[in-house]
Order: sequence, then structure tokens, then C-alpha cells
Amino acid sequence: MIRHTARPGRLLMLGLTLLLGGLQNAAAQSPRFSGYMFGDYYYVAASHNPDLEERNGFWFRRIYFTFDQRVAERWSVRLRTEMSQPGDFTSSSKMTPEVKDAYVQWTNGRHTLLLGISPTPTWDRLEKAWGYRSVEKTALDLYKFGSSRDFGLAARGTLDADGRVQYHVMVANGASNGTETDKGKKVLASLAFSPVNAFTVEGYADYEDRPGRTNRATVQGAAWYSRKEGRLGVQVAHQIQQKADGGEDTFDVVSVFGVVRLQDRLHALARLDHQFQPNPRAESIAYVPFAPDAEASFIVAGLDYALTDQVHVMPNVEVVTYSNAAGATPDSDVLARFTFYYTF
Repeated sequence: MIRHTARPGRLLMLGLTLLLGGLQNAAAQSPRFSGYMFGDYYYVAASHNPDLEERNGFWFRRIYFTFDQRVAERWSVRLRTEMSQPGDFTSSSKMTPEVKDAYVQWTNGRHTLLLGISPTPTWDRLEKAWGYRSVEKTALDLYKFGSSRDFGLAARGTLDADGRVQYHVMVANGASNGTETDKGKKVLASLAFSPVNAFTVEGYADYEDRPGRTNRATVQGAAWYSRKEGRLGVQVAHQIQQKADGGEDTFDVVSVFGVVRLQDRLHALARLDHQFQPNPRAESIAYVPFAPDAEASFIVAGLDYALTDQVHVMPNVEVVTYSNAAGATPDSDVLARFTFYYTF
């Protein structure tokens, strides 16, 4: 059973005092604007939902616009907005910008403090190792067992001069980039170790104090090996969701990915995930149709061709198969996509 923990209000107040105290010496520097976009032409070749079969079209799954500015020695700020088109196959609403990042950061040697809406430790490092967010989210992100952002106080950096031991801790609202609506908070932490430059192992844990004794806790382990010729990684995660009646639901996910360099501008990529329990959030997963009443195996495979350093095209196929269903086993889902990605 998940135990109730002390609220981290004192830690937040101490961090806020340290972080905000240095802003009085801020001096404006030149700003930097950047961004990227990715989307697909998609075709639903098969689906557990017959209404989705043969659906096809273009969509943007993400548009980023980022403003960075160094405001003083050791001090910088970031504001990032995000837009995307609905991925539920029914909505036709226009894209609306929302704040993705909004933080001030203070860096002192190997350590950085961040205040505001910033990346969480949940899959920040792992997503960089996978390297293909433009194709698909990492497992916990895709299956909605965490958030890439939260509003709070974070610290990250390295614990040794060689940068082989990296940490990232955060105390946050637990409401992603939305508004806090309860008195509980979420504590998140990751620790990564790179014994050699090409290999990294990472451990992660979080605890979220939620209303009505519906607290949640997650543990995750990951490892990846990366060289110019390609990379290989594995992720294993376990989440406990406490229920108001005193029971608990558990969810387990394993993910394995690989990328191989075929030519200077051509790479092949593949990933296999398995969810060991039916996912109650399956029907709300955007852009990929999932059935909610069976274990699911997810496969994505494709090619990445760099037309230029800033423009990539990535034909790929996503397949979802099902097992151990509560009733009849759902039909498989097959989604063919021509993904495009460009940065500026």
C-alpha cells in the first residue's frame, strides 16, 4: 500500500528563496528563438474499432516555438509554446497554443535550479536516448502514466567532475502544465550513471499525494547503449494506483528500442512495448487507437531519411496487438504513416 508522506512545503519555500534572491542583479542579454514541427500523413489500415478503418489524412502532432534568454551571469529564462491538432479521429477544432515551458533557471557549476513549468525527470533523459519523439512518445508518456512537464521547483546536474553521475529531482503540483486544484504535491527523482561514455543506466521514482487517498507511485529502470552506428535501449516501469476503497491497481510496462545507421543520412528504427494489464486510459491516447480491455503489445518500425540537417522524412508503421482480453480479443490496429519533421 502507498503510504502518505509529509508535504514538501518547507523545501519549496527554501528553494524559492534561493532561486529568486539572485534575480535582482539580472541584466538583459540577446534572446534566441527556435522551434520545430512534426506531423504525418496517416492511413488506418486496420483497427479494433471498425469506424476508424481506412481513415486517412494529414495532421500536426506537435509545433514548438521557444524563446530563450540569458538575463544575467548564471541566470536564464525559457518560454515555450506548443500546438497540436486533435488526435481522437473525431474532433475538428483548430490548433490553440498552450504554455509548455515557463521557467527561470540558475546555474552554479555542475548544478542548476529551475522554478516554473519545466521538464520532469520521468522520461526527459530516456526520450533523448530513444531519439524519435517525432515518431512516437516513450512508453510511460504514450500510455499516460506520467507527464513530461510540471509546475514546481527542480534541481538537476552532475555529482562528479566527469559528469558520469547525473541527477534530477523535482517537487511539483502534480498537475502537469495545468493549474493546481488540491493540496497534495508530487515528488520526482532520477539518478543516472554512465560508467563509459556510450552506456547509461537510470533509476527513477515518484510519489504523488492525491485527493481521497488515491495516491500514486511509480518506479522505473532504464538502460541504453549509444554510438554513432546506432543505439539500443530497454525500459521497465511499475506504477501503483491507490483506490479510495483501500485497494490498489498496478500497471507494468516494458519497452525495447533500437536504431541502426544505414548510411550517413539514413537510419532504421524499431521499438516494441508490452503493457501487462489493460490500460484504463487507452481510449484517450492520441493519434494511435488502443483498446481498453486487453493487454497490448505495441510495435513501431520505420526509416529516417535526413533531406537536410533540419528536414527529415520518416515512413513508419505502428501495430497494436492484444491478448488476455476480458472478453473477445480485439482486432489488431495497423497505422501506416509518412512522418515529416523540421527544425528552425
